[in-house]
Parts: sequence; structure tokens; C-alpha cells
Amino acid sequence: MQERDVELERGLVIVESPTKARTIGRILGRKFTVMASFGHVRDLPTTRMGVEVADDITPEYLVPRGSRRLVSEISELAKQAPITYLATDPDREGEAISWHLARAAGIPHDRLKRVVFHEITAEAVELAFQSPRDIDMNLVNAQQARRIMDRLVGYSLSPLISKKLRWWGLSAGRVQSVALRLVVERELEIEAFIAQEYWSIDAQLGSGELKSSSSHADFVARLMGKGTERKNFVIPSSSDAQEICADLEGAVWAVKKINVRDVNHRPPPPFITSTLQQEAGSKLRFGARRTMTVAQQLYEGVTVSGQEPVGLITYMRTDSTNVAQSAVQEAREYLVKMWGKDYIPPRPRVHRKKVKGAQEAHEAIRPTSILRTPEKVKSYLNREQSLLYELIWKRFLASQMADAKGQGTTIQISALSAISGTDYQFQVSGEVIVFPGFRKVYLVSSDDTDRKPEHRVPEGLSTGTMLQCLGLNPVQHFTQPSPRFSEASLVAALERQGIGRPSTYAAIVSTVQERGYVSRDRGRLLPLPLGRVVNQLLTEHFSSLVDLGFTAQMEEELDQVAQGERDWQGLLQSFYEPFAHDLDDASSRIPPTSIPVSDQQCEVCEKSMVLKRNRWGRTFLSCIDYPDCRHARPLSARVAGECPRCGGKLVERKARKGRRSTFYGCANYPSCDFTINQRPLGEPCPECGGLLVRKGKNDARCVVCVFTGRVTVESENSVT
Repeated sequence: MQERDVELERGLVIVESPTKARTIGRILGRKFTVMASFGHVRDLPTTRMGVEVADDITPEYLVPRGSRRLVSEISELAKQAPITYLATDPDREGEAISWHLARAAGIPHDRLKRVVFHEITAEAVELAFQSPRDIDMNLVNAQQARRIMDRLVGYSLSPLISKKLRWWGLSAGRVQSVALRLVVERELEIEAFIAQEYWSIDAQLGSGELKSSSSHADFVARLMGKGTERKNFVIPSSSDAQEICADLEGAVWAVKKINVRDVNHRPPPPFITSTLQQEAGSKLRFGARRTMTVAQQLYEGVTVSGQEPVGLITYMRTDSTNVAQSAVQEAREYLVKMWGKDYIPPRPRVHRKKVKGAQEAHEAIRPTSILRTPEKVKSYLNREQSLLYELIWKRFLASQMADAKGQGTTIQISALSAISGTDYQFQVSGEVIVFPGFRKVYLVSSDDTDRKPEHRVPEGLSTGTMLQCLGLNPVQHFTQPSPRFSEASLVAALERQGIGRPSTYAAIVSTVQERGYVSRDRGRLLPLPLGRVVNQLLTEHFSSLVDLGFTAQMEEELDQVAQGERDWQGLLQSFYEPFAHDLDDASSRIPPTSIPVSDQQCEVCEKSMVLKRNRWGRTFLSCIDYPDCRHARPLSARVAGECPRCGGKLVERKARKGRRSTFYGCANYPSCDFTINQRPLGEPCPECGGLLVRKGKNDARCVVCVFTGRVTVESENSVT
């Protein structure tokens, strides 16, 4: 690979990661020494608060032991270099890393320059090095304020809730606790929801005047109202539906009105961090953290076609839909070449997606060159990189394309009852795409929207056309609660509330799961008992801390610090004083409590069991009457099947010693001591109905009779 020298003042360049260092090093050439800092080289201490709160709130920063040798090496190289360029990421976190690097390595201000680029390409990097700047202390202070604020909450509140819940190692966070509250409250809404019955009535209609490309010249219309009832028309019960169907016997059916309209669909904007996580979750089934990890790889550089490594996408932590004019022009030229001028709008598109606190100086997430099509780079990427790059490429290209144009048709049909004289209004609607526009490239998914079934819209009808009813189909329905959050929809909810920022979304969503507060169930977030209890404690005793409005306000004030409009230490002081008061008050008011386990009873006194965790991280069950009853036992995960001896539930257990550490036994132990080493399966024995267990890789056997057979994937069912 041929290296080239950029005509710039030589020096030392420091970035965060080795991959980024290699890519930039190949771009800059031999005159520059490019090093990776491996993230932060200085931070608050891990073993104590590290923040002085007596007078002004002052942080104590330390260089961790693992970074001291690296910092020393950077310091020595910086002394020899005429200029040290700090080329960390173009956001608050990257700005803070640069500032800490300069302080820790003792780099003089007059030999220090900050360079910022939003894509790692030769053109962008060279341009950034031609126009360096000083470190932006407003951005640094905003990051400091967030970091210290989170430290004050975490190191003060976490020990308190751990003590009160008798659960070693719990954590609370200024933003993570708000995310937990959203998940828990959504689950409470679902549990409190009372489904309401309602009915729909579809009519199968036909006419000799219909045009059809199939053998069926009929269509389906839905009842929308009767008489003057239209806006709030509901069929509440089966008897009401049957009464309407009876009244429609012998009715006169005719087309009342036909409305044809042009429909334009605008393309979606290019991705920002939140929408990328949402769409990758919906289309690719990527979690938020997985999405950002893969996006980081695409940003930092990939070797393509034997050339020097190049960043394939722009910076992936952004809340702005702005796009460089050069990228827009490249996309428009590509579209004209591929499909003609009809596929681009007369003027370049400008998307205005308003996000609270959006950094308009940033760019949206886009490919660094639209000419690097997914097909051209696929062979150089792994599967995940290829899928995510294709998604970003198509979304950006679509964002610069012409509207999709359709023709919507709504046919209103009157059914005049011969019995009661009631005029029933039926309707059928549909849309035909006459020009695909951006849909030729990209279709937007919807994470939580149930798509309605499309009815075929008949052709050849006109107002007054008489119709024949071929049949009525009443269908029962029930109202549905709001769905549980997915990772994608939780990120969307946080964004709508102005909580969190692009750099924090993935961490927030991951943290509530890693802490054992929330689990994923078929792609949806389900609050666990521990999460419910923690949320209840926080909402009762720290209502302002987990208040959505308050947290959003804090984000706005942090943005003011970043813009130089607010003093960061003053912001921290105004936050900490009421928080410290709540903390002192809660310490005395919160009674010790535990996490109940409703389906578990103490084998000694038959009272409820509660969950606890010791300082070594081991979770166990303890009698709720402790210390009067000291009975405790290990927590065991439920598995499928029933005990063949007593019919009790089966659980997974860990042996204290021995090579075979996992075994399965009856939950009624010690009254029932049934155990087995093979994992139970969900299906009963087809011969005797007894317990099936796994035998080898693909076989099963019954522990009661002599049956053996094949294992199906569906039969193995783990119950939590």
C-alpha cells in the first residue's frame, strides 16, 4: 500500500483506538507518529467518590495504573514533537479525552492543537489538520458536569439502596433510573389494562361491473357507521353484531361516493444515533450496544479493495440531520446516473428533524461516499458490518430521492336495511403506488405499529352502482394495551423526553439489563422483581431524581454549559444540595425491605421467601421472617417439566463440588429428593406421559418408561 505525505507540519497525533490510529496513520504518512490512547487516560477514582463537595464541587482525577506507562510514553514523544495533535472524537466525550490527555501528559498549550473530523477519509482528515483549533473548554466542562453528577448519584445512592434492600452491589443512576421507571410503568399499565370487547363486520360484495385480473370479481368492505353514528361508532358485543347482520338481510347495497386523491410520501431523513438504533433493532434485530459497536467499526476504518483503510460512515454519535453539500451532490449525481432525473427532487433536500439539544454543527450518519455501494464493499466486511452499512447507505440515498407518489381511493357504500330502514355505511380504501420514488431503495419500518390488513380496492365502479352482498363476517376483537418497550422504542421514548444524548443511549439500555433490573423477552423489555422494587424505592423517596421533566431539564442545562451559557460548578451545586437533603432524609425513613418471590415458600415455617444477594454476587432465597427463621437456600432457575415423583416443579441447581456442576431436581426438596443430571425437556413422554430428558445431542429418553426418541428444538423449554 502506497503511503503519501500530507503537506502539513509534522508531529504527534493521538486518537482513541488502535483501528482509528492505523487508518489515520496511513492517510497522514510517515511524517506523523499516530498513537492510540485506548480511551480515557485519566478519570475519577474507582474506589471512592473522588469529588469534594464541601465548598465548590471539585473532582479528583487520577491516571489509572494500567494507563501510567502509556501516559509516560505520550509525554516523552510530545516533548520531541514540535506539535501534538489531539484527534479524538468530535463530541463532548472526545473533547474531554483530549483535555485529560493534555493534562496527564503535561503537553504545553503552545505545542498543542485540536483537530476534529466527522469522517475518516483522506479529504476530511487533511482538511481538519489544515484548520486546527484549541480545546473547547465549554464542551469539556459539560462532560465534567455530567460525569460528576452521575458520580454523586451513583456513589451516594447505590450503597443506600443496597443496604435497604439487603442486596449487595445494587446501583442507581441519574438517567438509568429514569429508563427503568419508563419500563416499569409501562408494565404496570399493561397489568392494569382491562381489555374491552368490540366487533367488526366485513361485507363480501360483488357486481357485474367490476374489473378484475383474477377469477374473483368481489371485494371486502368494512362497516364504519350506521345512521348518524359514524365518528364514535362501536359494536360492543356479539349480540349487537348479530343484530346488525340480521338487519342487513335483504338490504339494498349501492356505491354512495368514490374519492380519488393523490398521495405523496416524503422520504425519511438520514440516520441520527437514535433512529439508527431503532431501525437496526426493527430490521436487523440488533440491540442498541451491538448497533453502536458495529457502527464504530465502520467509522474507524476498513481496508477496501487493497487500498488504504478508510472510514465507511461518518461519526455515529450525532443528533443532527444536517448533511454536507458535497455528499448531497454526490448522491444526486448517482441517482441521475442510475435511474434518471425523475428520482431526484428539483432542489436538494434539507431535513429538519428537531431533537432537544441537537448539535447542528454535526452531520447525520451517512456513507462517506455513496459510490462505495454495499455490493462493492460486501466482500471486505463481516456479516454484521455488511448489514448495517447497507442500511445506512440505503437510508441516506433514499433521503435525497423524490417523493413516492400514489393514488388513494376510498369507496363509501350504503346498505339500506329493508327491515328497519337504517342506512349502514361501509367503506373500502386502498392506495396504488404510481411512482416509487425513494421506495425503490428503502422502506421505513415501524417498531410498535400494527399494520392493518390491506383490502383490494375494486375498479370499474361509479357512484350509484348497485352491489350484491355475498356474505357478512362479524369478527370479535379486544382492545390492546401499549406494547412493552423494545430497546429501540425505549431509545425513542428517551429521545422524545429529551433524556440522554447520542453517546449515552446504548449504555443506558444495556445498564438496566446488566444490573438485573430488566430482561429481554422475545425482543421486549420486561421488568424483573428486583427492578420493580428498586423503582418503587426511588420513586417514593427520590421523586425529583427519577422525574422525567427534571432529568430533561438537567440535559438542557448541560447543553447550556456546552454552549458557554452556564457555569458548570454552579449547575452541580444547584443539583447536589437538594439531592443531599433527600439522601439524608431517605436514609432515616426507608425501612429495610426485600424482594418477594411469590411462588416460593420457606420449607421450615411456610412463610414467603425473598431474594437476596451477598457481597460475592451470589443470589439466594431467604425466609422473609429472618432473623427469627434463618432458613435459606440457593436460587434455582425453573426448567420445563414436572417431578415424576411428586408432581412438583423442576429447577436447575449447582453442585458445590464435582465435575458435573449443573443438575436438575425437585423444587420441593428436602421433602422430595428427586434429581437427574440430564436437562428436562418440555414435551411429555408420548408413551406414558412421563418426564423426557435429553440423551446425547439429538435424542431424548423417558425417566419413567423405556421410551427413546428424537429431540425437537421446540420441545426444549426453559422457564424463568
